[in-house]
Amino acid sequence: MAFERYNPAAGFFCLAAAALSPMLRLDPATALIALTGGVLFCAAVGCARLRLNLACAALVTVTALVNPLFNHNGVTVLFVLNDNPVTAEAFWFGAVSGVSVVAVIYWFRAFSALFTSDKLLYILGLFSPKISLILSMALRYVPLFIRQSDRIAQAQLAGGLASEDGLWDRIRGRARVFSVMVTWTLENGIVTADSMEARGYGSGRRTFFSVWRWRARDTALTAVSLSLAAASVAGVRLTDGFTFYPRAAAPGGGALTAALYAAQAVLSFTPIFLEMRERLKWRSLRSGI
Repeated sequence: MAFERYNPAAGFFCLAAAALSPMLRLDPATALIALTGGVLFCAAVGCARLRLNLACAALVTVTALVNPLFNHNGVTVLFVLNDNPVTAEAFWFGAVSGVSVVAVIYWFRAFSALFTSDKLLYILGLFSPKISLILSMALRYVPLFIRQSDRIAQAQLAGGLASEDGLWDRIRGRARVFSVMVTWTLENGIVTADSMEARGYGSGRRTFFSVWRWRARDTALTAVSLSLAAASVAGVRLTDGFTFYPRAAAPGGGALTAALYAAQAVLSFTPIFLEMRERLKWRSLRSGI
C-alpha cells in the first residue's frame, strides 16, 4: 500500500486533515465529498466490510428519520404526528448530520486499519515520549494480565479451590482471582520500575529509535495536507455555510466557496490518489517483467 512507504507521521497528518472537513462544516456537499473519499479509500485498503457499510447506512437512516420527531423547526411541513409538525428541513438536517458522522467513521476505520500499535507509539513519541511509554506499557500489560488471570483460574480449578457449580461459587472464584491479580500487578509494576532504574532510565538524555525515516515525499505530503487543512479551516470561517432553518438554502456561489469545496475535495481524494498511483506503478512494473 502507498501509505506503507510514507512516514507514519506524514500519513497521520494526511488522514487527520481529510477527516477534519466534515467535523468543521455541516454542509451536504462537504459531507458527500468526505464520505465519497472515505468509502473509496476504505475499499482500496480493504477495510470497507459489508457489516460496516450496513451499519453506516442504518445510522444515516435512523438519524434522518429520528431527528424530525424531536426537532420541529422548519417551514416545509410534511405531515403532522401527534400534533407535532414533521418538517423537511429537520429531515435534511438529520440526514446531513448522519452522513457527516459516517464520513468521519470511514476515515477513522481506514486509520485503524493502516496504523498498527508500533506506528501509533511512534507518532505519540514525537509529541510526548512519556505518554508513548505509558501507552506501550499498558498495551503490554493487558495481554499479560489476561494470560496470568487464566493461569490462576485454571490452577485454582485444578487444585479444588474453585468451583463452577453455581453462581455464588463462580463469583467467589472470580473475586479470588481478581485479588491475586491485584497483588501480581503491583508486584510486577515494582519489578518493572526497579529494572528501568537499574538500566539507567531517566538518568540522561532520552534517545529515540525508529525504523521509519523522514524523506522528501513525507515533507511534501505533510505540507500539502496541512496547507489544505489550513485553507479549509479559513474557508469555513470566511464563507457562509449551508442553512437548514427556517428554510434550507445553499451558501452563496462565490469564488471563495468554490475554493473551499476544491480544497476539501483535494483533501478527501489525496489518499485514494496516492493508493491508485502506487497500484498503477506496480502493475506497470510487473507487466514489464
